[in-house]
Amino acid sequence: MSEQPDELTALDASDEVNALITALHATVQRLEDLTGGEVDTVANPQGLAFLLPQAQHHGRITEAARQAAILNALPAHVALIDQQGRIISINEAWRQFGIANAQHDLQSELGSNYLDVCDKAQGEHAQEAQEVARCIRSVLAGDLTSYALEYPCHSPTQQRWFQMSVTPVGTVRQNGAVVMHLNVTSRRMAEDSWRASELRFRQMAENISDIFFLADADSYRILYISAAYEVVTGRSCADLYARSEVWFEAIHPQDRAAAQEKFRRHQQSGSATSFHDQYRIQRLDGSVRWLDVRTFPVRDGADQLVRIAGVATDVTERQLAETRIQRLNRLYALLSGINGLIVRTQDREELFQRVCLLAVEQGGFAMAWIGVVDPQTLQGKVVAWHGNSSAFVDTVHLTGRADSPFSERPASRALRLMRPVVCNDIANDLAAADVRDDMLSWGYQSLACFALSATGEPDAVLALKSSECNVFDDEEMKLLTELAGDISFALDHIEKADRLKYLAYYDALTGLANRSLFLERAAQYLRDAEQGGYGMAVFIVDIERFKNINDSMGQAAGDALLIQVGIWAVRHAGDAMMVARIDADHFALVMPRIRADGDMEHFTEATLSAFNTHVFRLHDAVFRISAKIGVAIFPEAGSDAETLFKRAEAALKHAKSHGDSYVIYTQSLSDAVKGKPSLENQLRQAIDNQEFVLHYQPKVSLLTGKMVGAEALIRWNDPVSGLVSPAHFIPVLEETGLIHAVGRWALHEATSDYLRWSDMGLSPVRIAVNVSPLQLRHRNFLNEVQQVLALDIRVAAGLELEITESVIMENVAQSLSSLGEMRAMGVSIAIDDFGTGFSSLSYLSKLPIDTLKIDRSFVVDMTTGPQGLALVSHIINLAHALKLKVVAEGVETAEQTNLLRLMGCDQTQGFLFSRPLAADAFEKQLRESHLPHLVKGRQTP
Repeated sequence: MSEQPDELTALDASDEVNALITALHATVQRLEDLTGGEVDTVANPQGLAFLLPQAQHHGRITEAARQAAILNALPAHVALIDQQGRIISINEAWRQFGIANAQHDLQSELGSNYLDVCDKAQGEHAQEAQEVARCIRSVLAGDLTSYALEYPCHSPTQQRWFQMSVTPVGTVRQNGAVVMHLNVTSRRMAEDSWRASELRFRQMAENISDIFFLADADSYRILYISAAYEVVTGRSCADLYARSEVWFEAIHPQDRAAAQEKFRRHQQSGSATSFHDQYRIQRLDGSVRWLDVRTFPVRDGADQLVRIAGVATDVTERQLAETRIQRLNRLYALLSGINGLIVRTQDREELFQRVCLLAVEQGGFAMAWIGVVDPQTLQGKVVAWHGNSSAFVDTVHLTGRADSPFSERPASRALRLMRPVVCNDIANDLAAADVRDDMLSWGYQSLACFALSATGEPDAVLALKSSECNVFDDEEMKLLTELAGDISFALDHIEKADRLKYLAYYDALTGLANRSLFLERAAQYLRDAEQGGYGMAVFIVDIERFKNINDSMGQAAGDALLIQVGIWAVRHAGDAMMVARIDADHFALVMPRIRADGDMEHFTEATLSAFNTHVFRLHDAVFRISAKIGVAIFPEAGSDAETLFKRAEAALKHAKSHGDSYVIYTQSLSDAVKGKPSLENQLRQAIDNQEFVLHYQPKVSLLTGKMVGAEALIRWNDPVSGLVSPAHFIPVLEETGLIHAVGRWALHEATSDYLRWSDMGLSPVRIAVNVSPLQLRHRNFLNEVQQVLALDIRVAAGLELEITESVIMENVAQSLSSLGEMRAMGVSIAIDDFGTGFSSLSYLSKLPIDTLKIDRSFVVDMTTGPQGLALVSHIINLAHALKLKVVAEGVETAEQTNLLRLMGCDQTQGFLFSRPLAADAFEKQLRESHLPHLVKGRQTP
C-alpha cells in the first residue's frame, strides 16, 4: 500500500518540452552539418557517392531550408545563443511573438545579447530576470545540464504562462545554448481549475459528517478517505491507507462474516455496479455504531472504470430509533399474544412453554426460559425454554436461598427480591459476573429477569436474553413488568382452577384420590380384569381408635397421623393410583389383579401385619395403630365399581362388629357371621383350650451349611379354620392385652422343647423367641425371664430373645436398662427387622446385643439393584465392626444365598432352606447333621 497521493491526477507538462528540445537539438545539429562542414562526399547504404562541389552546395541549401522549416513549425519560441549570450538564430514563432508584443524586428534582435537584456531588466521582475541570466551562464559554462522556469507573461487582454528551458548545444564552430519559451497557458489554467476543484472537494469531504472514500477499481486499495472516518470509527486514516483490511476489522464481530461474504459476492460479480450494505462497527473504545455503506463506479470519458467512490453514513441514531420502534411493536404484539394465551390456556406447563415461544418468536428475544422453585427447599429448576438447545439448561443454577453460592445470580436475585433484575451489558456489568462467561459464550449481551408469583411468594422466574446491549430501557422494562404481571395473573387463575379440579378428585389433606376418583380408577381396573379374564378386589380400611387420638391430641395431630397413614399406604401398595382416602379415618385400596387362589388373602394379611407393626410418630411420641379391612372381590361380589365399593364397606362393618381383622364379602356373609363369637372371645377360648402351637424355622450357617439355630413362631391351631396366620390374631392379642399370657406360654414352651431335645441326646440349637413391645415394657417381664432361666442351667445357653429395632428405639434408656439386665442373666439378645427402625449408630454401639437380623425387605432389594446390595453390605460390615453376628431373614433364592456368603453374612433364614416346621418335624431335622437344601444351594453357582 502506498501513502495517500498529494494529487489524484498529475499533469506533467515537461514531457512536451523535452520532446521539443530533443527535436530542436537534432535540427540544429543537422543545420550545422549542412552549412558549416567541409563534406565532399555523402555515404549511402549502397556505397560512397562522389558529388561535385556545385552539387554539394545545392544539397546543403535545400536541406537547410527543410530544417529551417521544421524549426519554424515548432509551437515554441526558439532562439540559439552563443557562448557570450548573443542571439545568433531565432525561429518564426520567436519573431512573431516579438512583433506581436512590439519588440524589435528580426534584424535588431539577431546579434543582441540575451544575457544583457536580462541583466538590465528593471521593475518588479528585475530580480527574477537577473536570476535567469545567472542560470543561463551556468548552463553555458557547463555547471548546469539544463535550466527551466515557468513564469507568467500576461498581456493587457489575457493571462499567459510560459515555460522557459535552456539547454546547451555544441556545434563544430562554437558552443552555445538553445533558449525556448513554450506557451503553457492552457495547461496552467487546467491545473488551476483542477486545484480549485480539488480544494472544493476536500473542503466538502472534510466538513461533512459522512465518510467519503475513493478506492482503486482493481485492488480496492483506499486512495482517499475523509476525516469523518476517524470521528465515526475512532480509528486512524493512516492505518486504513496502510492496510485496506482495517475497514473490515472495524466491523462488529457478529456482523463481520456476513459483510465480508456480501462484499466478496459483489467483487465476483464485478465492480461495475453500485453496492449497498448496512452493518455495525465496533469502535476501539468498545462502543457500537451503525454504518450505511454505498459505493459507485467512477468512469472516464471513454466509459472505462477508473476508481470506486463510496459514502458511509453513520445511521446509529436512526437505526436505534427504528430498532426501538420495532422492539416496542414486538413487545406490544407479545403482550397481545400473552393475553390471548391467558384466556386459552388452563395448564401451567403449557403456559410456560408458550410464553417462552412467544417471547422469542414475537418478542424478538434471543432466548427465554422460565424456572420454578420448590417452596420447601427454595431450590429451582428450568421447566420451559425456547431459543436455544437444552444444553443451556445445564448452566442455569436457580435458588431462592440467600445463603446459596448462586444467590447473587440475576435470576436468583429477581426471585429472592421479588423485583426485576437487569443487566444491559453482560460483558461489563458486575451484577452479571457469575454468569458472564456462560452468557457471552452463547452470544448474549444483555438480560432481564422477572419474578412470577401467584401467591405473593416466589413461585417462578422469567429470564429474557438478548444478543444486543442496552436493550432493556425504561419503556421496555415497563412493558415487560406488565407482561410479568399478566403471567402471574394467569398463574393465579390456573392455580385456583387447578385447586378446584384437584379438590373435586383428591383429598386435600393427604393428596390421595377421594372417593369419586377412586371409583373411576377402580372401574378402569375392573374393565381391565373383565377383558383379561382375571379377578380384582376393592379394600376398605378403617383406622381403629382414630377418634381417641384426634380428641386427646388435637386435630393437628390427627391430621398428621392421617398423612403418615396415607404415605404408608402408598408405599405398601406401590402405586398411589391404587390408594384413596374416602372418609375421615377410612382408606381404600384396589388389588388390580388376583393371579391365583390365595393372592388376595396373602395381600390382605400382609397389609394388616405390616400396618399393625408400623411405627407412627406424633409430637416425639411413638404410636402403633391397628386397622380392620373389608374386601369385595370381582366378579363374585359385583360387576361394577360402585357395587364392589359398597360391599367392601359392608364387609368392613361385619369385621368391626365381630372383632375380625378382615372380612371378605360373600352373599351368605350375614348368615355365616351370625352368632359367631368375636375374635377376642375366640382367642380367649384358644388360650383356655391350649390351641396355640410353636413352629420352628431353622437358621443355617453359611460357612458350614449346618443348622445353628431356630426361631420359634407362634401359630393358632383353630379347630374350625385350621392354622391361622399371626397377622390375623397378634394385633388383637396386643390390643386386648392377651399377648402377655400367650407370650409367657411361648417362652415356656420353647424352653420346654429345648430341654426335651437335650434330654433326648440330640444337639439342640439356640432357640430365638420373639418379644412383644407390650411384654418388654411390662414390669414383670424380667421376672418371667428369670423364672424360665431358673428351670435349668442349660436354658441360658439355649435361649435367645428377639426384639424389633423400632421397639428398642421407642424408649432407648429403658431398653438399655432392660436389655442389660437380661444380658447379665446370660440370655442372648438379637435385634429383629434391623434397618426398618430409626436407630442411630451411637445408640447401636451401646446396646448389649449379640445379633443383628437383616429384614427380608433388604434381602429382596439386594438383587434388584446396586443400592440394595450396597445397603446389605454396609449392615454386615457394621455388625461385624461391633462384634455382632448377622442373620439374613427371608432368603428364598440361591442367588441371594451366594451374595450373602460373598459379603460375609454369618447365618440365613428363609424358605430356601426350610419353612417353619411343627415341633415333631423340627425334631427330625435335629437328627440330621445339616440340611440337604443348603448343600444343594451352596453348590448352585
